[in-house]
Amino acid sequence: MNQISVLSQETIDKIAAGEVVERPASIVKELVENAVDAGANAITVEIKNGGISLIRITDNGSGIPGEQVRVAFLRHATSKIRTVEDLLTSGTLGFRGEALSSIAAVCQVEMISKTAGSITGIRYIIEGGAEKSLEEIGAPEGTTFLVRNLFYHTPARKKFLKSAATEAGYVSDLIERMALSNPQISFKFINNNETKLHTSGNCNVKDIIYSIYGREIAANVVKIEPEETQGLTVSGFIGKPVISRGNRNYENYFVNGRYVKSAIIAKAIEDAYKPFLMNHRYPFTALSIQIDTQQVDVNVHPTKMEVRFADRSGVYEKVYQTVRDALAGRELIPEFHIDTPTAAQQASEKKKQTEVSEKPEAKRYPEPFEKIRSQLIAEADSPYEVRYPHRLGELRTVTGNVGHPATQERIRESGAAQQLELFEEKLLDEKSRKRHKLIGQLFDTYWLVEFEEKLFIIDQHAAHEKVLYERFMEKRKKKQQTSQQVTPPVIITLTLQEEERLRQHLDEFTSVGFEISHFGGRDYAISAVPDNLYGVADRTLFTEMLDGLTDLSEKASAEAVLEKIASMSCKAAVKGNSRLSVQEADALIGELLTLENPYNCPHGRPTIIAMTKYELEKKFKRIV
Repeated sequence: MNQISVLSQETIDKIAAGEVVERPASIVKELVENAVDAGANAITVEIKNGGISLIRITDNGSGIPGEQVRVAFLRHATSKIRTVEDLLTSGTLGFRGEALSSIAAVCQVEMISKTAGSITGIRYIIEGGAEKSLEEIGAPEGTTFLVRNLFYHTPARKKFLKSAATEAGYVSDLIERMALSNPQISFKFINNNETKLHTSGNCNVKDIIYSIYGREIAANVVKIEPEETQGLTVSGFIGKPVISRGNRNYENYFVNGRYVKSAIIAKAIEDAYKPFLMNHRYPFTALSIQIDTQQVDVNVHPTKMEVRFADRSGVYEKVYQTVRDALAGRELIPEFHIDTPTAAQQASEKKKQTEVSEKPEAKRYPEPFEKIRSQLIAEADSPYEVRYPHRLGELRTVTGNVGHPATQERIRESGAAQQLELFEEKLLDEKSRKRHKLIGQLFDTYWLVEFEEKLFIIDQHAAHEKVLYERFMEKRKKKQQTSQQVTPPVIITLTLQEEERLRQHLDEFTSVGFEISHFGGRDYAISAVPDNLYGVADRTLFTEMLDGLTDLSEKASAEAVLEKIASMSCKAAVKGNSRLSVQEADALIGELLTLENPYNCPHGRPTIIAMTKYELEKKFKRIV
């Protein structure tokens, strides 16, 4: 049995640092929270190299008295609590007394601090937990921390850090949330000598939303006025459903001024939005939740990101009802403003459309309808109109009269050329298509095809996703990807993390047909899109494509990025619960079955399922 011994203070400090200091953002969080607790109304955060080489945090708070500077860096030294009972009533962001000692254990730290009324300030240097110097110095009121060379003497931990840009993104995300939760404080964030965020501290949360997320989101938020119920108050802003996202990154909620993650609060918000959003869409929120400190436990984890509530159901009900009432009482129909193009713009657009239609790769389909149009008009007795929207390919609109079943059969026969085989029965083989029956659409989503002794059910959304994906990848492979100009350009406002993601993968976006340029600040202009996305590539689709790249590693290959972009471009596919004409469905099914693997969409869901006549007869007890 190994001998039991007491760890050295250095080892204890490094273990504690491992719980508190995970990356540069962890340091920024602890020091900014200390500045807030010190009563600062102006806080500046500056980082270089993602905060790995330098973090400078300056505040105009109360400062640290000279005689207490050394004590402040001891483990479990804090001015926030005195007894265990204080844990239940503490209203400050920090209270554990681990931050400064943990940071000093793994970094080179310099602190300059001066209290109100003091003639001079104190400059204190501590590196790797060892004091280097302490001296008096002239300084303004408040505190400045300079933290250099994170993990400089623990390289094993440094290798787990991500790139400088990614680490800077984590810091940016933190500062944005601190600004939202403390609108009375002016926050300034500087990254590599460039100011990324500067709030006024005028207590106007909507101004901060505008500064962080841009005009589109700020223009589509609903204000929630504070209303107390049994010691619980919810206030802030929530987004209208039109600005939903594909992940939870825009769900911000704060408990007693502290940004936290809570499953019960997230569920209340998402349940309230459920009638207003599609599946897998998440809202924008910036909610402030004030609750009696004795009813919430924030001492769950060293990072204080998790909380426990004494009355979980009460918190859920209050948040749910507040959000639901705000949504139900508002007009949520989005407004679209259409700019009437000038004569010159119309002529230019017509020329572009003509150029695109004349390109060889644009002729994906034969022209069977033109060939038989005169016959259709001559023999039919009821009007028809075959509509081919851009989302199903580069087809045309044909009008005439269709009345006889034989005529409709001829339309189906000529709808696609040289179809490949599917399944052993050759569902839409050239020889078999005369015998298959496109019965109709079920629930505005599934198309029913009868052939031989089977019923085939085709999911129109999954089928169109597959067609778009394969079309996208085929053009990419043959280097035939073409672009379509967007007039006027689509302007999008990105967060710092989204901006970095775009810069990192801009070459891949360009290679598939996007033309994207910097438009000033954090705005970018999309002036061209891949031709198969023309008309559907809006702000929402593009930000979803960026979101989809979040889970890729920084070393992901260009091909992996392109496949992800292609997969996300399938968002342009026709949705379920959308009614297509028989001719549109037939054209879609025809192209699907020309693919090498038509059986699954790019995300793995089946496009086609089948049920035999034998299985149906067993269900109806015709066969025992």
